[in-house]
This record gives sequence, structure tokens and C-alpha cells, in this order.
Amino acid sequence: MTTEHRDGGPEALLTRREASEFLGNLGVRLKPATLARLWSGGSKGPPCRHIRSRPYYPRHLLEDWAMSQIGEVRTGAPAASQARRHD
Repeated sequence: MTTEHRDGGPEALLTRREASEFLGNLGVRLKPATLARLWSGGSKGPPCRHIRSRPYYPRHLLEDWAMSQIGEVRTGAPAASQARRHD
């Protein structure tokens, strides 16, 4: 499905199932039910639009959200977790 984006071009809108697959391809694995729970729980899930009562996820916002969920490459555990192991 597409709608008009702010810049006048088409905006790809994905269903929850499609959003789940898209996120998985980016390395963020979430089931459609988890996406629903994140939204209904008011937590920090990806933004979506509702058309009538059905949620649709703008592809470009999903990609931005997925990138915000992926941390930097680490070579070891953070100092705080290393301290807990030695106690």
C-alpha cells in the first residue's frame, strides 16, 4: 500500500506481517504479535499510521527505528557488567 509522503512522493506502508519481515531483513527480529504488543503497550516500538483500525508502518520510519535499535560493535562486555561478574 502507498500513500503520499510529505515530500509529495509515494510512501510505502507495510502491514504488521510485512513490517516484521522487513525488520528481520535489517537484523531486528520481531513477530507481528510483538509489534502489536509494543504499540498497544505504549512502549518504544516503531511508529505506525492507522487507516481505519488497521496499522500500517511507513517503510522509511521502520528503517530509521531499526537502525536506532542496533548498537555499536563491541569487543567486550561493558564495564558495569564485568564488575557484577567479579562480585
